[in-house]
Amino acid sequence: MNKLDQYLLRQFWVILALAILGFVSIFVIVDLIENLDRFMDNKVPAGIVFQYYLYTLPWFVSIGLPMAMLISTVFSLGSMVKRNEWTAMKASGISLYRVTLPLILSGLFMSAGSFALDNKWVAYGNEKRFEIDRDYVKRKSRHKLKNTLKNIFLQKNISTHISLGKYTIKKSIGHDLTVVDLETSSIQQRIDAKKITWNPDSLMWTLTGYSIRNFNEYGIESKVSVGEGDTLLALGFLPEEIQQQARKPDELDYFKLTERIKQLKANGVDTLRWEVTRYLKISFAFTNLIVVLFGIPLVVLKEKNSLSFGAGASVFVIFGYYAFIKFGQSLGFNGIIDPLLSAWLGNILFLAGGILLLWRAKT
Repeated sequence: MNKLDQYLLRQFWVILALAILGFVSIFVIVDLIENLDRFMDNKVPAGIVFQYYLYTLPWFVSIGLPMAMLISTVFSLGSMVKRNEWTAMKASGISLYRVTLPLILSGLFMSAGSFALDNKWVAYGNEKRFEIDRDYVKRKSRHKLKNTLKNIFLQKNISTHISLGKYTIKKSIGHDLTVVDLETSSIQQRIDAKKITWNPDSLMWTLTGYSIRNFNEYGIESKVSVGEGDTLLALGFLPEEIQQQARKPDELDYFKLTERIKQLKANGVDTLRWEVTRYLKISFAFTNLIVVLFGIPLVVLKEKNSLSFGAGASVFVIFGYYAFIKFGQSLGFNGIIDPLLSAWLGNILFLAGGILLLWRAKT
């Protein structure tokens, strides 16, 4: 890097750090004011409230980062235009593309960092803060788990497939159980039960109205056991594994989401909303690069009022960006467009707009 790159990057990263600090502080204060009555009504200890916001910080950083990146681009480059440094650089034969190359590379670097942040700390933080909300903020909780789950599918050890028609989380009671044990694509055993109830003392399930059928190597039924009463049986899964079905996609990172989608598809479950959320975890990370590309021409379009125009326009840009992201997400959730396209719709439009403005800017 030459001195010009270092000079521009120094301004950019200082403004970026201040902007992130400012946004996170605002988010915490606003959220605390909004949630204060819920914490007080449920008598949540101060230490738990502190933990709640500690786990929320990665999410606040993640949603504030694109706004901070745009502001940093506008103010770091706009201050150079205001001090006539931009005019001096053009007179020296330095093009706009060369000047802004460090900013574009910074945007690319922060996009990779945002993906890592979202899939390591944000997903983990969301899981923990949702747990705190469910455990301590029982009244007016925003993240309640569904008490009743329907059409549940689990896969254990590749060969064992489990389905439940209905499951009540609080009572640990399931209905219409089917367990199929497959070996080399041939069925070995099938267990059916009208009702199952978790027995915490024996750590097994109580089966009611059950049948156990065994099959030989040719797939022909060899033995049948039909129970008129109840029996205790280890089915190979715990209530906690069923409760995971109630977890929200925001509590899972990209890789866990991919694994969950594969499991659901293998059992014939519609994964449309899950796929949209998974693609959004990648597309949202690239927001940091795209807002930099969009922010650069906002400064140089009107050199006389670069800072004021850029700052004002950046507000409309970022809110418009988020609106298109939500619009695309809604289209994907409703199956109107492909999940991949729905997640990238805002990125495609704003990337095309940013490149067009950058190409038409005075170089």
